[in-house]
Parts: sequence; structure tokens; C-alpha cells
Amino acid sequence: MRFRRVVLGAGLLVLILLVAAGYGGALHPMGDSLAVFRAQGAAALMLAAMLCLAARMGRAGLFGLVVAGLAAGPLILAYSQTGDAGPYRLYQKNVLFRNDDLAGLEADIREAAPDVLTLQEVSTENLPLLDGLADILPHQHRCAYRPVGQVVVATRLTPVPGAAFCLLGMAGLQVKVPEGRIWLVSLHLSWPWPYRQAAELDAMIPMLAGLDAPVVMAGDFNMVAWSSALRRVEAATGSQLAGPVLGTLPSFGPLLTLPIDHVLAPRGGQVTLRPLAGSDHRGLLADFAL
Repeated sequence: MRFRRVVLGAGLLVLILLVAAGYGGALHPMGDSLAVFRAQGAAALMLAAMLCLAARMGRAGLFGLVVAGLAAGPLILAYSQTGDAGPYRLYQKNVLFRNDDLAGLEADIREAAPDVLTLQEVSTENLPLLDGLADILPHQHRCAYRPVGQVVVATRLTPVPGAAFCLLGMAGLQVKVPEGRIWLVSLHLSWPWPYRQAAELDAMIPMLAGLDAPVVMAGDFNMVAWSSALRRVEAATGSQLAGPVLGTLPSFGPLLTLPIDHVLAPRGGQVTLRPLAGSDHRGLLADFAL
């Protein structure tokens, strides 16, 4: 009995430390890597706490339940809180460099009828998708990125001549709207620590903070909404995350569907999921205001 309690207590302590470390992304990017699995960590911690209670380890079990509740509460709100819709529409999609259903994806984009399309992993094989959509999204800005493919902004809105940029996995295009001018940005970040996401953000944040108009941004962030990385982007752009948070990468199974694709706009927005359509990422459709 004593050995079992020691094992349960040690397991509970490890889970508490891992969940707590996931809040340390501002101190070290490893914190954001752990934050990706905060929901699963909170669920495992809750189970361990209940096992402690069953083993008559009352204080440890109650403490574990409190920590699990503090971690899970904001996540439940993020997954359930719907943003406010608006008159503009954006379709976000990591296409997948080897997409085998471009026709299905084009049909879904046409059905959604977006004002703005943000794409990642646009390989040479995927370029026919942009050619096919040129009649409804004629203004297309493409930036070369890693071997998996380009980062793209396509829109029916009128571009500002000469106002476009490429930086690492980021493509930006300024357009004119009745409210004034806005920047449209498509983003593809690397995976978090131990990969290069933090270094990429260090290079991107000054560019984003220096943009001279409101920013509408979407992409494959490879990071969750409650991370330090997302807070940095929101602060630099003066934007808000469109909600609710939705799982877009189902590759690891139904219990590990990761919410790593996002849309940000000056006042947030309302997001719904779109199908995989030949990709490993589901699309996002956001209605937003300025």
C-alpha cells in the first residue's frame, strides 16, 4: 500500500510540474511546447488526483484537482466562446504540399466565397489551385518558404501598389477597404521548441509591430491559442483571436486533435471549421469586422 501511494504521489507531482511548466513560455520556449498539450495534461492530472483520492491521499488528491481545474477552466472557455461575426470573410488553409484533392478544396473555397484566402504549403503541384481561383481572388501575393511550399495571400480586395512583403514564413499584402487600409498576412511558423519557432517570431515581431495599418492575420501557427507565442503576435498586431478555438490537426488521433491554425483580426471574429479536402489540416472560415 505504501509503495502504491509513493508511486501515485510521484506521478501526481510530475503531472503538476509539467502543467505548471506549460505557463512558462515567456521564460523559455519549452513552456509553449508543453502548453500545446495542456488539455491532455489537465485530463491526466485530474485522473491521477482521483486515483489519489481513492487511495485515501486526500490532500494530494484535492490539490491535484484544484490545479487541473485551474488549467482546464480557461481551455473550456476558449473552445466554447464564439466571437462576433462581421461583413468580411477569410478562408484559412494549410493546403499540404502533396494535396490530392485540389478540386474538392477549390469547390469548398468557392462555396465559402471569401474576401481573403490565406494558404500555406503551396507547392508547385498546388499552384493550379490558385490559377483556378483567379476569377474570384485575382490579387495573389506569394512568398517562397521551406521546401514544403509557399505562403500565400489571395484576395478580391484592391491592393495598395507596392505595399507587400515576404519574411521567413510570412506573406503580407496591404489592401483598400471602405474603412481605410488593412494588412492581410498569411503565416506559417515552424514547430515549437526544440525547433525554430521562437527564433522566427523574434524576427517577425518587429515587422508586425511596425505595420502602418490594422492587421488581419491567419495561418498555421503550429502553436495553441493560450501560448506565450500567440500573445506576442496579438500584442504586436493589436489584434484579437477569432473564436472559438477549434482543433485543426487531427493527425495524432481524436484525443490529440491540435488547435494550431488561427485567425486574428482587429476585433476578433467568428470561426467555423472546413473539411480536410486533401490536407492534413482542416480549414478555418472566419467572419470578422474591422
